[in-house]
Amino acid sequence: MDPLANKIRPQTIDEFVGQEHLVGPGKPLRLAIEQGHVFSFVLWGTPGTGKTTLARIYAHAVQADIYELSAVSAGKDDIRKILTKPAESGRPKVLFLDEIHRFNKAQQDFLLPYVESGEIVLIGATTENPSFEIIPALLSRLRVFVLDEFTEAEMAAIIARTGFELDKESEAWLIEMANGDARQAITMIENTERLYNKITLETLKETLQSKFLRYDKKGEEHYNVISAFIKSMRASQPDAALYYLARMIESGEDPKFIARRMVIFASEDIGLAQPTALVVANAVFRAVEIIGLPECVLNLAHGVAYLANAAKDRGACDAIGDAMSDAKKFGNLPVPMIIRNAPTKLMKGLGYGKGYKKYTNEDLLPEKLKGKKYLKTSNQEDI
Repeated sequence: MDPLANKIRPQTIDEFVGQEHLVGPGKPLRLAIEQGHVFSFVLWGTPGTGKTTLARIYAHAVQADIYELSAVSAGKDDIRKILTKPAESGRPKVLFLDEIHRFNKAQQDFLLPYVESGEIVLIGATTENPSFEIIPALLSRLRVFVLDEFTEAEMAAIIARTGFELDKESEAWLIEMANGDARQAITMIENTERLYNKITLETLKETLQSKFLRYDKKGEEHYNVISAFIKSMRASQPDAALYYLARMIESGEDPKFIARRMVIFASEDIGLAQPTALVVANAVFRAVEIIGLPECVLNLAHGVAYLANAAKDRGACDAIGDAMSDAKKFGNLPVPMIIRNAPTKLMKGLGYGKGYKKYTNEDLLPEKLKGKKYLKTSNQEDI
């Protein structure tokens, strides 16, 4: 039986919901489709944000033959088979390689000359930062498009496309549960209908607990466990965090995936409360890179126990979020004259840098933001 997510999958760029920065009027993917521009690229985003759908829409729109492989199971022989297949009437060959970050260096090296020569138009999909997982030579020949999680409004529009009616309470719960993952929301609806023949808040919650939504490391359960792992460290519960670490290791998770999230956690949730946490997390990541499995499990466990027990302070994380929000909202506000760079006599004559002192209590924010306090921590009221 064809899954509901496939049945309602958009077939054209105009049917696609979300990712307006890529597919909106005048945006890069829409322009490429409208102009028939054939090139290789990577779609980087969290699960359920439309990577596969966009790849298929693009390949169809540029009249290419598309071949889909998963880097988890595919190898060089699979690519050779694609290369030897005669193209239909000179149509370009598009290789959609899901989870491209799972291809090792040798496999990526093998792909490189075919991408470079244009024999294969590569579209990679990844949930991981391409800078870390794709070799520089190959990455330099790919354009990277970052996909955002779907907004609540976009999720509501996608849910409406399923054809099932949900009451407001059920829809709100489903959107929050799916956390921007359209595929998970659609699958929840499909499985709930199959199990209970009706969709209510209660049946949705029951379905979430059922075996129908238990997936391997490529699916939704993988993201449930990493979420539980992070939240356990955040709650300073090392036992829970170590358990979820063990779950991920036993499921065959890439230890670098775990270590990277620990590095992020060290700054996001611990921050200024214990600055050495970032040093420890980076050391764990480096150890994982050098040592690998199975021994690096000890390094991960050491780091997890440390991070979970560390004091927590999201001050720096919240502060940069607020500051970035103001930067977007107010644009290029004039920098105060006192701290402007004054490399020439003319600039000095105009007052650039006048009265500057290295150590001053004067508010150095732009005039419109004078008095704004971004950084508030548990240790320091204002810094």
